[in-house]
Amino acid sequence: MVAGRTGAPRSGALRPARMWPRDVVRVGAVGLRTRPMRAFLSALGIAIGIAAMVAVVGISSSSRADLDRTLASLGTNLLTVSPGSTLTGEEAELPAEAEAMVGRIAPVRTVSAVGLVDGAKVYRNGKVPETDTGGIAAYAVRTGLRSAVGARLASGTWLNEATGSFPVTVLGARAAERLGIGHAGPGTRVLIGGRWFTVIGILAPAPLAPELDTGALVGWPAARSQLSFDGHPTTIYTRSDDASVEQVAAVLGATANPEAPNEVEVSRPSDALAARQAAGEAFTGLLLGLGAVALLVGGVGVANTMVISVLERRSEIGLRRSLGATRGQVRTQFLAESLLLSALGGAGGAFIGTLVTFGYAFSRDWPAVVPAWAVAGGVGATLAIGALAGLYPAVRASRLSPTEALATP
Repeated sequence: MVAGRTGAPRSGALRPARMWPRDVVRVGAVGLRTRPMRAFLSALGIAIGIAAMVAVVGISSSSRADLDRTLASLGTNLLTVSPGSTLTGEEAELPAEAEAMVGRIAPVRTVSAVGLVDGAKVYRNGKVPETDTGGIAAYAVRTGLRSAVGARLASGTWLNEATGSFPVTVLGARAAERLGIGHAGPGTRVLIGGRWFTVIGILAPAPLAPELDTGALVGWPAARSQLSFDGHPTTIYTRSDDASVEQVAAVLGATANPEAPNEVEVSRPSDALAARQAAGEAFTGLLLGLGAVALLVGGVGVANTMVISVLERRSEIGLRRSLGATRGQVRTQFLAESLLLSALGGAGGAFIGTLVTFGYAFSRDWPAVVPAWAVAGGVGATLAIGALAGLYPAVRASRLSPTEALATP
């Protein structure tokens, strides 16, 4: 304890006891144990900021994971062909043979089509006012449409070669909701174009073909015989080999309408979902900024707590200095206390943020994803803020002389 470098004792040159990491933690925790309510409130400020940041990142990541899962199940090789506008600004029309011509493109694996039936209004019964259509449209559809767009059935069955020739219909998800129909069955009927059609199925929401959600879908032959459908498709759906999607997209317009390829619009529905995801990421950035502000407020709370702690514990500081504690040891004590306070808030906030993410993802049937970098970054940010917030109070405490500190009432 008093030996010099050579091992010989030196009078009047006592070396202060070394504080091991365990001792630093124990001494730093004294202030937290003696003032638990103040420590809790200060840590809570940090925890709110970290919880907000972790939850925002986690919920956003879970949403993206769900979108990726949806796209993986539906496929990103879906292309749609629809009529554009003529040179005079009028709505163009696809040829009746467009679907068959598109099917001749070599890399195209699946092709299907729908056609809007003009003038065929859809009602729950004959007592509904004519103007109350609910925005529901009637579509003639091919039997292969459901597999082409990746739509799922919520109730009943889909159209086939036999039922597609009879007055039966499959309702989109929103159409069924607006008509007040929860289940398909032989006793459930709707009026389409003044004729009764039996509802044999209800679709679940179709992410890649949202126009179907508000439609009453009728078999192509039945639409021509029952509703005077003209046979012109309004949207053609194609599935191609993944490696050939771009090449197929380049020739779809000219193939679907060779006489006027400039009057054809070709789109990729998955791009719209990707754009929606990008918009969600921008909103996530805004929320992360709010979380950072909350974290900064929590850091100010920690700094305030530590400054007050120094003022209230001047006698304790003086006593420690009188017993041989160096300025560095006093500074380390208060800095360790600040870091412990921030670490508690950071760990608590990361835990709360993770729970919020899992709870929200579970409620939406999403895969719960909390990136490790978000948790590690949040805790790391709290430690950095804790170090900055506790630096000034720690230096101030270390500069107090023993006599000055003990003389303080």
